[in-house]
Amino acid sequence: MNKQYNIIIAGAGGIAQAAGLMLAELSAVCPRLFIANRNLDNAKKMASWIKQGASRKIEIECFELPLDDITDSQKEILNKADILLDCLPGSLAPKMALLAKDYSMHYANLTEYVSETESIKALAQDADTGFLLQTGLAPGYIDVLGHHLFQEFCEKYKVKQVDSIALKVGALTKHAVAPHYYGFTWSPVGVATEYLKDAVVIRDNKESTLPSLSERALIIIDGKTYEEDLTSGGAADLPKFLENQVKSLDYKTLRLPGHYAWVGEQLNSMGKSKNVLKQLQERMEAVIPHIEEDQIILFASAEGKDDKGIRRKIEVSNRILPQKIGKHWLRAIQTTTAAPLLQSALLLLEGSEKGVILQSQVHTSDFLNGYFIKPVYGEIRL
Repeated sequence: MNKQYNIIIAGAGGIAQAAGLMLAELSAVCPRLFIANRNLDNAKKMASWIKQGASRKIEIECFELPLDDITDSQKEILNKADILLDCLPGSLAPKMALLAKDYSMHYANLTEYVSETESIKALAQDADTGFLLQTGLAPGYIDVLGHHLFQEFCEKYKVKQVDSIALKVGALTKHAVAPHYYGFTWSPVGVATEYLKDAVVIRDNKESTLPSLSERALIIIDGKTYEEDLTSGGAADLPKFLENQVKSLDYKTLRLPGHYAWVGEQLNSMGKSKNVLKQLQERMEAVIPHIEEDQIILFASAEGKDDKGIRRKIEVSNRILPQKIGKHWLRAIQTTTAAPLLQSALLLLEGSEKGVILQSQVHTSDFLNGYFIKPVYGEIRL
């Protein structure tokens, strides 16, 4: 960042913490941070944690998250803020986006929730500031990467269409045991939600929806076998944007073999219960541990025929481990989610974009080799 900005981080969880520390440690010019949370004590703990982990001084102010009545002191902060980084649960995203619009802030969020994203697109279409949506790992980074592979394939092989775009991400532990073969590295409700809501895909050149967990398969990435299956949200707006240019496109979540069979058993035993989401989350949390030592596995590919009719495929895979930022170690899910959020913030703060910006509209090579991206994901070379 080429000047000192006033940045609000809404939330005080793991991703919010990572975003704050990475802003303090990696920004060319250290910003002023304002941490907003419904629990002021949690915001203050996050501020203290950031200051302890940063190698340079950073100005941080904490305030209670304004959801209803807004106090004069809150208005003062909102009026001087340049951007709101929304690290709260996806259900609150429309309310946070409206706050950003009302106080002329840029806005970036992480949620994979489709209906909330559609609400924000409607309210922000005439905004005077930029609203970059679904900016995390998946949706987010993986979609920019997939779009980049599409562009590279078409340019390299002199075509205008490809047969398939495959996007795959797994937030995994290094070890897992029967019967579930899993460990939580992020939100249990987020995991349950992506397993139950429909997935948006391209099939036969058209945008479509399919039930999540309906296309399980095995895949070998860098010599290791994983399971993959459709889950919701990860494809962002690519199915709509690349319709009629790609025959098949989907996002699938990677898991260790055996996990999806266990999830299927849980869902089958629930029948047609009205509270499937809550029940699945409860069953998972009853037996699946939360584990700090994590890894991110990602894979993306573009496949089709070149201008001479020869079948071609280009692909990228990556394995990302926990990383030390400043004086703190951050989990892989923290850095890989926070880095695209911060790169999106940089795009908004130092650009001229207004209204809604979706993943398909991001300049792919600039983003993938961006200031906050490269320290986490490395450089993309094709």
